Order: sequence, then structure tokens, then C-alpha cells
Amino acid sequence: MALAGPQPARLILASASPRRRELLAQAGYIFSVEAADVDESQRGGEDAAAYVLRLAEEKAHAIFARHRAEDTEDEPLIVLGADTCVVCGGADDEELLGKPVDSDDAMRMLCLLSSRTHHVLTGVAVVTRSGTASDVESTEVTFAPIPEGELIAYCATPEPLDKAGAYGIQGYAARWIPRIDGCYFNVMGLPIARTVELIESRTRSIVSR
Repeated sequence: MALAGPQPARLILASASPRRRELLAQAGYIFSVEAADVDESQRGGEDAAAYVLRLAEEKAHAIFARHRAEDTEDEPLIVLGADTCVVCGGADDEELLGKPVDSDDAMRMLCLLSSRTHHVLTGVAVVTRSGTASDVESTEVTFAPIPEGELIAYCATPEPLDKAGAYGIQGYAARWIPRIDGCYFNVMGLPIARTVELIESRTRSIVSR
């Protein structure tokens, strides 16, 4: 299989997520990983899409600023930031589900999702010296009823604790998901096709100057 040629820029993933690392590598990129330390508190009046987009941009900008002196004409710097949340409920009772704090919190989240349809939103931001390209991807996910015994057993494992909404579509929880509408990889934490578009647009903007 023929792959694209060498990258014309240095790419840093501003995330410690093993799933984002796996997906970005799957897309054929060579990159380093450096987590950004930003305040992830939701602001008053901030909806889910604005929230994940802001965090993705803040993460990418924080890492770009840290390495700004290393950005050169011969090796321009590109930083990719992302943030994912699960949104349950409608406009009047919207609840954002991040990573659960413990197994009880994981069980609470999954009880909310059981027998319902929710949305997974991922903000993606790509920062270079010439500017920022960013977007939000949304995927609709439908859960079947979760049997109580399976829920208890699942929440007794560490699997739900590092995942927004307390589940990973690529793991055991897949057995509860009969339908999705949108990008599967977005539910894993990084919408590959949209991410590639953003990276390539920023790459063209700096190598063509």
C-alpha cells in the first residue's frame, strides 16, 4: 500500500489519550505526544460544542507556546489539540458527561445513557504559526437497556474510568450500542477524516509561504 511522503512539519499531539494516539498513528502520521495542563472547568452559559472547541484550542495553543522557539522554516511546528464530551438530554436539561471520578459516578452516567440516545462531541484544533483551524464533530449514539448485572460488573473494572461518559465504543460497552449516526472514530475521541482535513489545511498554509 502506497502511503504519503514524509511530513513537511513536526507534529505534536497535545493529549495523553492512548486512543487519540492510536488513531493519529493509524492515519499515517509521525508525531510526539505532550499533554497540556489547562483548566477543564465548564464556563457559565457555555454549551457543549463551545466547551469542547475552547478546550481543544487552549490545549493546542498551550503546547505551541511551549515550543514556539523550535518552530523553524525548515521544520515548522503543528500542534493538534482535542477534547471530547458526552451530552445527555435536550437543550433544556443538557448534561455534559466527562470522565467519571469513581465507579459510582460511572454507574450514574451509564444509568443516564441506558435506553437513550445521546451525542458525543469532539473539538479538534490545529495550531501553527499562521493561525488556528478548528471544528467540532458530533455523533449520535443509541444505547439499548443495560442489564443491571452487566452494569455492576462493568463498573467494577477500571475500563470506564478514563473515558468520557464512562464507556468506550471499542470496548465491552459496544454490546449495548445498537446504532450510531456519524463518525465512529469521533466516539473514540478523534474524528480521523476531519482531523486530517484540518492538519492538511494548516500544513499547506505554512509550507507554501
